[in-house]
Amino acid sequence: MDGSDGNSTRSPAAALAPTQTGELEAAEQLILRWDQTASSSRDRMMFDGGDRSEAERYLGAVDVIRRAIRDSPATATGSPRKSLTAGSAMQIAMVRLEDEFRHILVSRANAFEIESLADLGSLSLSLSRSRSDDMMPDLSEADHEDESIHLRRSEGSSSSLGSSNMTNYRSTSFIHEIDLLPLDAVEDLRRIAEQMIAAGHGRECFQVYGSARKSAVELCFRCLGIERLSIGEVQRLEWDVLESKIRRWIRAAKVCVRIIFSSERRLSDRIFEGLAGEDVPFVEVVKGVAVQLLSFAEAISIGHRSPEKLFKILDLHDALSDLLPDFAIIFQSRSLESISTQVQEIIARLAEAVRGILSEFENAVLREPSKVPVPGGTIHPLTRYVMNYIDFIADYKQTLLQLIVSRPSAKSWLPGDDHGVVLPEMDLPEPENQSPLASHLIWIIFILQFNIENKAQLYKDAALSNLFLMNNLHYIVQKVKASLELQQMIGGDYLRKLTAKYRQLATSYERATWVKILQYLRDEGLHVGGSFSSAVSKSTLRERFKAFNAAFEEVHRIQAMWSVPDSQLREELRISISEKLLPAYRSFLGRFRHHIEGGRHHEMYVKYSAEDLETALSDFFEGCPPPLHGRRKSH
Repeated sequence: MDGSDGNSTRSPAAALAPTQTGELEAAEQLILRWDQTASSSRDRMMFDGGDRSEAERYLGAVDVIRRAIRDSPATATGSPRKSLTAGSAMQIAMVRLEDEFRHILVSRANAFEIESLADLGSLSLSLSRSRSDDMMPDLSEADHEDESIHLRRSEGSSSSLGSSNMTNYRSTSFIHEIDLLPLDAVEDLRRIAEQMIAAGHGRECFQVYGSARKSAVELCFRCLGIERLSIGEVQRLEWDVLESKIRRWIRAAKVCVRIIFSSERRLSDRIFEGLAGEDVPFVEVVKGVAVQLLSFAEAISIGHRSPEKLFKILDLHDALSDLLPDFAIIFQSRSLESISTQVQEIIARLAEAVRGILSEFENAVLREPSKVPVPGGTIHPLTRYVMNYIDFIADYKQTLLQLIVSRPSAKSWLPGDDHGVVLPEMDLPEPENQSPLASHLIWIIFILQFNIENKAQLYKDAALSNLFLMNNLHYIVQKVKASLELQQMIGGDYLRKLTAKYRQLATSYERATWVKILQYLRDEGLHVGGSFSSAVSKSTLRERFKAFNAAFEEVHRIQAMWSVPDSQLREELRISISEKLLPAYRSFLGRFRHHIEGGRHHEMYVKYSAEDLETALSDFFEGCPPPLHGRRKSH
């Protein structure tokens, strides 16, 4: 006997049954055998390979030591040998499990191709727009080349993180979760995490997990082309560079949120659910990289506003608006709610930027300063710019209907204000049943027309001035007619007014050019002794023919250089001129050519047949010099 009974006081160490003591000692020995400081175990990983028995025994040993420390005060106040051995063994075990945890995270991660995920991440966004005919010159230039705009997804080079592993993913809404690690690796990580957290080493476990998975996410960022740029660096980029980066960022953001972040969320839940509160491991992984991702969009939202930025900012607004529900699902804990709040704030600032840019655009259209008339009275670059800009606005109708909530105010353009521009009385449609966006589009067309009318005054020739206005208004009408969205917003009444206006300008052009020429084909002044005399003054008749020929040749030489770009309008104008000129010329020839043909050098006066004039009219409005030797027929 040991000299004590069941009621006597025994040391806590002695309270351990012999079997428990032996189990603890065996557990300690197993832990010490895998001590990282021992050269025999330094480079070996027990969770590698197919034999799982040693890893199972090790986790069991850690559990034995942990329970012994928890259940027996001897570990704290009893036998010095027991306390030192158990405590040291636990510290050794935690270092080993931390290394095993890190090794599994790094070595067992599934490889996948970032590019193969892009289409999955983009399923709900249809932001790709492609135009081949939209010419948008710089508002500040008058004599530049037009520049095509293409709003479409960039075709970046493929970035690979290894062989494709896309066979296992599940979809919730537009979120697509992929397996970042094999299932057996996830199970090993969870069992290690259970022991580390239970032993009071959760913080170390979370840090290892956060460091490893954050590195993986950052690698994805680099493959997607997401750069670590400060807000200031983003705002200092040239617009053509920034535009390309916005396209790439939108594509990358969809992949990051809907696939990478959502998959990280699922992995974290599988390993730590029930073990860690407030999504601590997930926060370790994504909070910093999410802030990095959003800093680019934030820089755009507070950057300088200029008209050429509107559509990329709208793309960014639409992308973030579409991703907002996904952010809310993935970042739903209190520790991460600031991320969703930041997204909402960026969307609001982008919306305000859109409204500000539209106002800037209207002001730029009104104030476009070019004072050099475009050659040949063709369509002004400003007209092309504005109408193609409006056409793009119609493409974003659904978004802009929500963002543009106030109508343009004519008061801001009245004389005496800071703008210093006096607009004529406005003949605009009533705003009844008209959206604020439609009001802005009509207003833009109105101020464009006002500016173009001012530019028409730069031409010294009234006929060319009218032709210039006709070309530009016709272009406006055709651009509106080509878009069903624009037709619906502009409305039929205003479109009919614009159509009537350019037809009136065509008539004004004809009067300015042809009334004087047609006067040479009148009978007045040709008869000797008065209008009713049958005698014709041949000298007067010859002068009349010479004057007509000279006038027509001059008009032909000049107006062949004038331009009517629209082929149908050009042909309609030629036909209208022919219907006035050719019958009058035929009639004049029929009445008077016999008075000339009997005399000397009659071909100097009757130079053209009606067919010659008709042929010559085909040279008009081509924007190039007429044939050098004319188009004369023999007659």
